[in-house]
Amino acid sequence: MKEIELKILGMTCEHCVRTVKNALYSVEGVSEVDVSLHEQRAKVKVEDHVSFESLKSAVESWGYKVVDEV
Repeated sequence: MKEIELKILGMTCEHCVRTVKNALYSVEGVSEVDVSLHEQRAKVKVEDHVSFESLKSAVESWGYKVVDEV
């Protein structure tokens, strides 16, 4: 297991937080997600084979912008 932290732009409310969480949980190998609206970040616990790019793609498919791995 490893943890990947994402910087996410575009979240403005709790609905956005839920959408980002659901997007991240849709990636196979994700076991835990913590999204902070205030910090505009997500901490994701994943299996070793899960990449930053796969998480980024899942979030960006919902219209949010992932700017970097923190």
